[in-house]
Amino acid sequence: MAWKLPEARWAAIATALFAMGLAVRLAAGPRPLYCAFFLTCYLAGGWEPGLAGLRALRARTLDVDLLMVAAAVGAAAVGQVLDGALLIVIFATSGALEAIATHRTAQAVRGLLDLAPERAVLALADGTESVVDAASLRAGDVIVLRPGERVAADGQVLAGASEVDQASITGEPLPAAKHPGDEVFAGTLNGTGTLTVEVTGTAADTVLARIVAMVQEASATKARTQLLIEKVEQRYSLGMVTATTALFALPLLLGQAFQPTLLRAMTFMIVASPCAVVLATMPPLLAAMANASRHGVLVKSAVALEEAGLAGVVAFDKTGTLTEGMPRLTEIRVLDHTRGRHELLALAAAAENPSEHPLARAIVAAAREAGLPVAQAAEFTALPGRGITAVAGGHRVEIGSPAQLPGLAEVASTGPVTAASTRSASLAAGAPPSGTALSEVSTALSEVSTALSEVSTALSELDSAVAELEEGGQTAAVMLVDGLPVAVLGIADRIRPDAAASVARITRLTGTVPVLLTGDNERAATRLAAQAGITDVRAGLLPSGKVIAVGDLAASGRKVLLAGDGVNDAPALAAASTGVAMGRAGCDLALDAADIVIMRDDLSAIPTIIALSRRARAVIAANLVIAGVIIAGLVSWDLAGHLPLPFGVLGHEGSTVIVGLNGLRLLRRGAWERAVTRSAR
Repeated sequence: MAWKLPEARWAAIATALFAMGLAVRLAAGPRPLYCAFFLTCYLAGGWEPGLAGLRALRARTLDVDLLMVAAAVGAAAVGQVLDGALLIVIFATSGALEAIATHRTAQAVRGLLDLAPERAVLALADGTESVVDAASLRAGDVIVLRPGERVAADGQVLAGASEVDQASITGEPLPAAKHPGDEVFAGTLNGTGTLTVEVTGTAADTVLARIVAMVQEASATKARTQLLIEKVEQRYSLGMVTATTALFALPLLLGQAFQPTLLRAMTFMIVASPCAVVLATMPPLLAAMANASRHGVLVKSAVALEEAGLAGVVAFDKTGTLTEGMPRLTEIRVLDHTRGRHELLALAAAAENPSEHPLARAIVAAAREAGLPVAQAAEFTALPGRGITAVAGGHRVEIGSPAQLPGLAEVASTGPVTAASTRSASLAAGAPPSGTALSEVSTALSEVSTALSEVSTALSELDSAVAELEEGGQTAAVMLVDGLPVAVLGIADRIRPDAAASVARITRLTGTVPVLLTGDNERAATRLAAQAGITDVRAGLLPSGKVIAVGDLAASGRKVLLAGDGVNDAPALAAASTGVAMGRAGCDLALDAADIVIMRDDLSAIPTIIALSRRARAVIAANLVIAGVIIAGLVSWDLAGHLPLPFGVLGHEGSTVIVGLNGLRLLRRGAWERAVTRSAR
């Protein structure tokens, strides 16, 4: 549990103590009681940032943590205990949120390693098998993968045929057919066939292990973007401490009395303390985050929200991000025109119904959506890496890959061709030809020619349909009924309905057309990108390739916002300036590596959150001007003359209230609606 973290526990305690003290004060309770609550809040929430500040001081660095603790203590010293407690709570909560995010990412990275099995079946030279630790596998070892098992190591298929779900590595929506010579990746899931695989590397060298390493490295080395106030914290902190020290020490050296000198120095510290500046930045961002969460967008930190508005280019993953991540039957090319489309779909659904393959589920779902009955099939057989055969409606139905389906090779020797050829041969081998016999032979040969012509036409139509579907980026599956090709089925992952509109809005906001980064093949990626209005397509990328692509985009000086959902996207999400994960279909690692999570998988939320972030930054800029002017005025008054403490407190509190209320305007529903409108212009 994240709340078991020390930072989270102390922040929760400090917040509770602050709330109790505030309640007592608002109820006009005794001052010693609420002061006790506030001072205890100082201890609970201030000791960790104070200790961090002292460590930074030992390293000759003055950071804002120590400044906040000093300002809180200074406020308490002159009776403004509430102000100091509020500062402590803000900084303790911020540190706790950062610790929780780091902890969850580390847990998700460790959980990713669970995808790879701990054991593997090693094939020995004498033909026997032995179960060994996956970590002990070395290059050259031969392992056996049975149906439903996860691949224990990267390797190359030596024997067997199957389909492997490798979406976690490449993002491909459909399982990939594997045959001798093909590559398999650790952590991917074997289908219904058995594979013999030669290991090509150790457990530490697998693609899965490299994904883990890349996420850890990106999380550790990704420069922490600073909020506007933090960008000048060193100079501000040093200047304020120097000025306060000088304002206290110099008058003492000149013979001034201790009490008024201390009071003046503490007054200066209060009016110069960055309470209003902190509230100038945090409330607008927190209000915008709260508003976004009401609309299904979880922004993990104020830094993430600020970064989103700075995005100069947006990159999308394909499967599960721009698309729904679920293959669907998109087209039926009928070859046998004696059968209707619905009849063929019903036969295909009945034959595929026993299968768990995503392609089969797409066909069955299409039949049910069309209101067709899905009959029971008999003699169902799955051919790993090839397709299925079954008896449905009194017909033998075969569906599978055009390149691998066995029935296609036998088309020319079955059906009417075989019947006509047999009849011709029997007549030719009979008695010496008479006029009648010659006529029958001629008729039989004509039937053979007609049958061959029909088969040739069907095969030509089949090849053309397969080529057109595959050229369009779809997966083609051939359907045979009783040995003859009757249809070609097109399967594709459907683009999200709001993808094109979202891409157009993002282009208007950033001035740059988004980029598509995908592990899928270039043909499918280009087809889908054209539907979404994307022209820059980078396909066939493994996780490391996506990280490199993000780096290339960032090298132009632009902040990169990346949207993805899978394990293979996690390293790039961590490396991007802003990572956005799709909440419904996203894996745990992607959700934790991302800075923003879109809970409803609504792509239109991306341009809206960019526009909302820019609005929040505009409010912050206005708040900083207000806070800066008031602080400068109060400090000048205190330095040039004598600023009475009540006026200092009033001015300080007034500026805090003004900027706080200005920031809270982003909580209103209209702020989100204006962001939607702004992103659509």
